[in-house]
Amino acid sequence: MDDQAADGLAATLRRIERSAGALATASVARMDETLVWFRALPADQRAWVMLVAQAGVRSLVEFMRQGPKGRPREVSDEVFAAAPRALARSISLQQTVALIQVTIDVVEEQAARLAAPGEERDLVEEVLRFSREIAFSAARVYARAAESRGSWDARLQALLVDALLRGDSTDALASRAAALGWADAPPVAVAVGRSPGGEVAPVLHTVYRQARRIGVEVISGVHGDRLVVVLGGAADPLNATEKLLEGFGTGPVVVGPAVASLDEATESARAALAGFRAAPAWPDAPRPVAAAALLPERALAGDAAARRALRRDVYGALVRAGGELIETLDAFFAAGGVLESAARALFVHPNTVRYRLRRIGDVTGFSPLTPRDLFALRIALTVGRLDPRGSAATTDA
Repeated sequence: MDDQAADGLAATLRRIERSAGALATASVARMDETLVWFRALPADQRAWVMLVAQAGVRSLVEFMRQGPKGRPREVSDEVFAAAPRALARSISLQQTVALIQVTIDVVEEQAARLAAPGEERDLVEEVLRFSREIAFSAARVYARAAESRGSWDARLQALLVDALLRGDSTDALASRAAALGWADAPPVAVAVGRSPGGEVAPVLHTVYRQARRIGVEVISGVHGDRLVVVLGGAADPLNATEKLLEGFGTGPVVVGPAVASLDEATESARAALAGFRAAPAWPDAPRPVAAAALLPERALAGDAAARRALRRDVYGALVRAGGELIETLDAFFAAGGVLESAARALFVHPNTVRYRLRRIGDVTGFSPLTPRDLFALRIALTVGRLDPRGSAATTDA
């Protein structure tokens, strides 16, 4: 670079430096005119954009000072350090590139005023090169922010899931959920399955991506070898979990009962975990399966909540409905499920047995004519009779 060219460049750089504030102001004004979404930003975020624009003008000066046009030059990612990381959550990479383009357009339009005599063309060329490099810089910044946010979100979700499983206070759950943007849309349910393995962040991202497609909220975490997913706003949690199966590993996926809010989700989580532990006892279980459908296996595995449900809602319901239903069920069991044999043992007409079996289904929700339900009824009778409180099964105990 000869002395005359060096003097021209120095003069141009001085002019740009002196105009940094005015260029940033003009750029933000142009953004306000041309970008509808920019006008909707809160005042503090618009102020951050102004700071970034000023830093961008200074970065242009540093870029041009690095040497001759043919030499490799870089734009420091520090140009984006003027704004807090939270801005990356509010403004997408595509929107950031649009902001950069507006600023570059403003500088180009003022090239005649900013450049030293005879340097106008060179300034425009330098601005175009700079625009390409700063776009690459923005992409790097957003990539790092996404990676950092993914790691942080994964840790925060893991803490929330852990608190949920331990039954921590609702205040702790609410504060952690709020940090993740959880809206607590009812109903809320918890699904548990095996984790597919590998890095946690990609596992959670897969679940989040699928949940977004079906329009439900999720908070998820890997707990040991299990993937725990909290769903919010899914009218049918079982159906919603079926659409999230790609995110789980092999094996059973169990969905706890729907509850009104995250405050009550510990109940759903405990049922889902108990069902997951007991699920191997039902190899042909659907996938996903409701934790309530695994009540007999859960009871056999030692789940106290399942035993209470069978004793109260099944055995207790039969006791309250009258002794003849339990007597009929015992005879049906003893006859190996043969209706006519049960009728002979009871000295009643087969139609009477049919009526009573239908009545049992109405009272308990389990039909003796379905093998799976018959198994649940047998376990319920066993649990109810073994309970030391005996007739307490007829209460809510």
